[in-house]
Amino acid sequence: MTHVDGVWRTLSAVRTARPLVHNITNYVVMNSSANALLALGASPAMVHSTEEVEEFVDLAQALVINIGTLSPAWVAAMKLAAARAVARGRPWALDPVGAGATSYRSAVASDLALRQPAVVRGNASEILSLARATSEATRGVDATQGSEAAIDAAKAFARRIGAVVAVTGAVDYVTDGERVATCHNGHPLMTRVTGLGCTATAVIAACLAVESDRLSATLHALALLGLAGELAAERASGPGTLQMHLYDVLAGLDRETVERGVRIA
Repeated sequence: MTHVDGVWRTLSAVRTARPLVHNITNYVVMNSSANALLALGASPAMVHSTEEVEEFVDLAQALVINIGTLSPAWVAAMKLAAARAVARGRPWALDPVGAGATSYRSAVASDLALRQPAVVRGNASEILSLARATSEATRGVDATQGSEAAIDAAKAFARRIGAVVAVTGAVDYVTDGERVATCHNGHPLMTRVTGLGCTATAVIAACLAVESDRLSATLHALALLGLAGELAAERASGPGTLQMHLYDVLAGLDRETVERGVRIA
């Protein structure tokens, strides 16, 4: 089966299984990530209280931990949820938003990366910082380098922590430390909508819930969101309408569109 065939198989599995995806994510993207998961066919939940995250991990099929808006209470919840996910065999995806921007953020991201995530997804600056491959500070949550700049660091980092690492940008690179795959789907207008990188991590988690090969699940998720972004951009008059059309396109993707439009290798 080719990667392109696999993308449709993964999307179909999400729509059939409707996996519950537990998100501990930032305030900025809660609504957009939830809507994207619903449009994809998954079932989202935004649960971050220390009093209930462990129980909720038991109910969910996958977990997202996104450090965009940190607080000590949320960090405690993230650690509890990650430990429970590993203990219960639930895949979890880490989004190290802004890693490298501050010492606190970097320390939290590094600690979580050592708690057995299935996937770590970030832009090149975040991954380079997290991999300790550069001393360059990030510029907030925006990438300061292209995704290709972090490939070698991502491979070494993936081997060190035993996870798949995705470096997203104009071209997305996905590696398990040995294999490297690329996704060329996406549109420049997507960079003008806040939180679509965070949304990508949520979509990755939904695909992890139905696809056991973590590299394939990650690649398929990035292809689906990138393709939806391309098609939404054709209908949009700007970033606001891009987001609106993105949900519609995700919900309506069919096999012909996926097989014709996916560009992965």
